[in-house]
Amino acid sequence: MNQSPDTTRRAFIKLGALAASATFLPQLMACSNSSSSSSTESTTATAVETTKKVGLQLYTLRDLMGKDPVGTLKNVADIGYKEVEAFGYGDGKFFGKTPKEYAALLNDLGLSGPSGHYNSGLFKGAKDKQAQADVWKRAVDDAAEIGQKYMVWAYLFPQERTKLDDYKQFVDLFNKSAEVCKAAGIQFCYHNHDFEFQAIDGQMPYDILLSGTDKDMVQLELDLYWATFAGQDPVELFKKHPGRFPLWHVKDMEKTPERAFAPVGTGSIDFQRIFDAKETSGMTHYFVEQDVCKLPPLESIAISYKNVEKLKV
Repeated sequence: MNQSPDTTRRAFIKLGALAASATFLPQLMACSNSSSSSSTESTTATAVETTKKVGLQLYTLRDLMGKDPVGTLKNVADIGYKEVEAFGYGDGKFFGKTPKEYAALLNDLGLSGPSGHYNSGLFKGAKDKQAQADVWKRAVDDAAEIGQKYMVWAYLFPQERTKLDDYKQFVDLFNKSAEVCKAAGIQFCYHNHDFEFQAIDGQMPYDILLSGTDKDMVQLELDLYWATFAGQDPVELFKKHPGRFPLWHVKDMEKTPERAFAPVGTGSIDFQRIFDAKETSGMTHYFVEQDVCKLPPLESIAISYKNVEKLKV
């Protein structure tokens, strides 16, 4: 099945169809300060020396995770992955498991979960400012309980990014949400797709997000595929914003006109060149991801793992 990036984006939107309306943004911004701690003793995650612990964004296996999270995670560990990045957290659960249960499962399999993805769908059903603040605070506390060091805002839904002012609202939201993370010793990050690099009224939304947010409070997870798809050079982004990219999505692009997703090492992206710039970027963790797989997903991530293992990381 040959699915284009636009197709998988629509699938992602459908998966997150529970997302809250963008009208939540002013309310969330208004209440973020009230929900954050004033403690100055907690610190955010910082760049550290990395070892070769290949990670996987579990969205790649979303269908399997929905049917059998335990068996699927075992398969992930058996392939050789050491770290996983979660998605779909809600109602205090990770893949249907409490934080304590999920942390124990990862530990039993020799896995760790340093990062997780979130979006405005988290706030569905939160009727007022305080309820929304409580939802975010609970998410932060649950992330801390499983040992996450990063919480990543994964996606802006189309209705949330129709104009530059929408991005400016997210700048404020991200700065304030990051305060709650910092109090728990967690680093807040933002994950890109390609639309952030599409100019609106002569300005690039990605530049607005980066220049408007505090560089220490709001860091970045660079999706290497989507940045490349949008005509950006990841290495040049690292040079422009050194030390601000602690997380990467390692995702390859077919050598075809469609530029579809491909297992790492089988496409057109020069990952060794990018990994050679890891110190400039500040990278601490990297996660293989393939939004859409033509092969069975477990087979695809096995190919990706084998090829990442060949890289000098």
